[in-house]
Amino acid sequence: MDKQSAALTPSACSLPESDFGKRAFMRMVSHELRTPLNSIIGFAEVLTHELYGPLGAPQYTEYAGIIRDSGKKLLSLFNDVLELVRLESEPGLLRPEIETIPPHIHDAARRHAACAKARGVNILPGLTDAELSGRFDPRGLGLCLDHLISNAIDFTPEGRDVEITARPDGDFVDIAIFNPGKAPDPAEIPRLMRPFEQGAGDYNRSREGAGLGWSIVKLASEAMGGGFSVQSDPSNGLKATVRLKRR
Repeated sequence: MDKQSAALTPSACSLPESDFGKRAFMRMVSHELRTPLNSIIGFAEVLTHELYGPLGAPQYTEYAGIIRDSGKKLLSLFNDVLELVRLESEPGLLRPEIETIPPHIHDAARRHAACAKARGVNILPGLTDAELSGRFDPRGLGLCLDHLISNAIDFTPEGRDVEITARPDGDFVDIAIFNPGKAPDPAEIPRLMRPFEQGAGDYNRSREGAGLGWSIVKLASEAMGGGFSVQSDPSNGLKATVRLKRR
């Protein structure tokens, strides 16, 4: 009984407030939540495609598809929360080095090509210098690009383009992702940089999400020695820019 009581003391309950506690928390939830979630998604996929024979009624495959898609959304949210905690609690998580930028942008564009096509949107990497380099961590830059491209696809009207550029600016390189369509009021940008914040009005209703993307991009950009900024014009669209050091 004493041991059980000790486990519920305030100091024990506040473990995630320390870096050690956050890392222990991540290890625990990574095993206890991610593993069963992957199982749910995998078995729902099997049922959706009726790999072992017909389920007997079309509703069953429909429901299995809903379970699969809901599981994927939950897993995505879970991964984002873990990423946010890691970026906040592990200062040396990202290790930037000087690398060529365009190959990483093209890789990110390919990762999102199927999703963009399904929504009738084009991704246009307008890169003029194939050898442009900067100081970044490949995983960190990938995180930034994945969140920003996904966000841009969600808000780009059908038949329009998501544009990606990378240009030097003095001692820095600016990687910008522009999407036409809906964009938040510029006054809302500082608030939307905080975790779990959502846009107002039509901008909020345009997509599902927990509001972690910009927070993750901001933390990752700063961890690589750069920064993150957003320019928004509600009538024309939004430009999100990741700034990297050149050296």
